[in-house]
Amino acid sequence: MIDMEKIEVAVRMMLEAIGEDPDREGLKETPARVARMYNEIFCGLWDDPERHLQKMFSEEHEEMVLVKDIPIYSMCEHHLLPFYGKAHVAYIPRKGNITGLSKLARVVEGYSKRPQLQERLTSQIADSIMKKLNPHGVLVVIEAEHMCMTLRGVRKPGSKTLTSAVRGSFQRNEATRAEAFSLIRK
Repeated sequence: MIDMEKIEVAVRMMLEAIGEDPDREGLKETPARVARMYNEIFCGLWDDPERHLQKMFSEEHEEMVLVKDIPIYSMCEHHLLPFYGKAHVAYIPRKGNITGLSKLARVVEGYSKRPQLQERLTSQIADSIMKKLNPHGVLVVIEAEHMCMTLRGVRKPGSKTLTSAVRGSFQRNEATRAEAFSLIRK
């Protein structure tokens, strides 16, 4: 788990390093608040998101299942600034092996709650679903705004980064892939 005391010391040092007084009224409890926040937003470091895919059901359905607009909030590992947006997860069950829809959202959540890169996050979600459900195919699309591009550097608020990971039949079959992208755009 997170070393809360160490984070508090580090935040206090950071405040001093930028010329602030960590003992002034508005900042006195900031180190403890940041430590509690880090414990919450990085809880995915101690989670195995694949565990959510253990529960499967049998249903004679080998057509696409798509969960759209799953909210994501993550922290860019390069600047420790947030990126946020939506994930879209599609899979085509094999031999009637389906999972609960909420389980797909929980996988997204589990991988997003750690220092991340959007590219890695997209692949981790797709690879986990392929590994645990053994579907015909998986497609994951994430669209997110990165605060490191909004608050600093290039300063382009509103710009979105899109990443995709396609596996199995979504990779091999252009029509299947096109159908999924069409449904996501609706």
